[in-house]
Amino acid sequence: MKILFAAGGTGGHINPALATAGEIRERYPDAEILFVGTKDKMEAKLVPAAGFDFTTIRISGFQRKISIENIIRNLKTIFYLLFCTFSVKKILKKFKPDVVVGFGGYVSGPVVRTAAKMGIPTAIHEQNAYPGITNKTLAKIVDKVMLTAEEAEKYMQCKNPPAVTGLPVRGEMLRADRDFARAKLGIRDDQKLVLSMGGSLGAMTINNAMVDLITDNYKNNSLYFIHAMGQYGLWVPDKLKENGVDTDAANLELREYISDMDVCMPAADVVICRAGASSLSELQALGKASILVPSPNVAENHQYHNAMALVNKGAALIIEEKDLTKEKMQSLFDSLVNNDENRLSIEANAKAMAVIDAKEKIADIVLSLIK
Repeated sequence: MKILFAAGGTGGHINPALATAGEIRERYPDAEILFVGTKDKMEAKLVPAAGFDFTTIRISGFQRKISIENIIRNLKTIFYLLFCTFSVKKILKKFKPDVVVGFGGYVSGPVVRTAAKMGIPTAIHEQNAYPGITNKTLAKIVDKVMLTAEEAEKYMQCKNPPAVTGLPVRGEMLRADRDFARAKLGIRDDQKLVLSMGGSLGAMTINNAMVDLITDNYKNNSLYFIHAMGQYGLWVPDKLKENGVDTDAANLELREYISDMDVCMPAADVVICRAGASSLSELQALGKASILVPSPNVAENHQYHNAMALVNKGAALIIEEKDLTKEKMQSLFDSLVNNDENRLSIEANAKAMAVIDAKEKIADIVLSLIK
């Protein structure tokens, strides 16, 4: 049995593919699994570290913003596209996969498309509620489309009926115990933990909002704040001090990055974050009430669509950056921390949306395509 995965660019594409590959390897230890990616993105480190074979093609994505620099980059992308088909065919003929699976990112396009033309069974997985251009195009030719959110189907023209599989969530998240996590963090039973973050680099909008929120609420000892400010948010402690905040307060933790998310998120009562597909799947799996601030700086504004998939089912609150004010954030915050009934309702609705066996479902579909 030989399975080829194409995924690259971000953890949101790579980690679900790795989770699926791991599930297949558990079932069939002798299965031959090969990943195709690029040599200078995250997959070049994550895939070999997970113990899977890895090979590369030379490909890049198109830049949508018009500038001299981006025009040059787009010309290079066209050049790469013209010649990468040869590289992909060479990989496919040598490896002879029984099925090829794309998990998004521009690397998936030429790999899956070439495999389909060669008559190899193919599948793709779309992480977002609003699909990217690559997967929209591939949906018309692949044998199976797998979706994280059913809302994505209306934006795609699928060759065959799609399947809603959800998005794999890390096992340590699913096994987490809330009481143990809170004890580990030293949070009292009568405190509500507010967890906030904007990604590893940090999000200026979320950092500014949390400076205001912490300034106005940290003296409330029934609240405990853990805020990840990111690489570009190291100014946050100084700004809080300017506002008169004791940054050494017992109920306030400022971190550059949260390395123990499998402890912090299970312990949280309220989560304030972006609306990336992986984060939302974790919020659902753990049944957490959240205030989502979708990033407007992503392709097709897909984080907004991701967030609305929860909001429309009463499973989260949303505030777009263009509407974000100190007063609006405080109002949403109060509706969760001061209204247990509302918060518990949102938690239950989020939990009801969770798909905790996503990697098993995806693996089942991939294996079913093998002739």
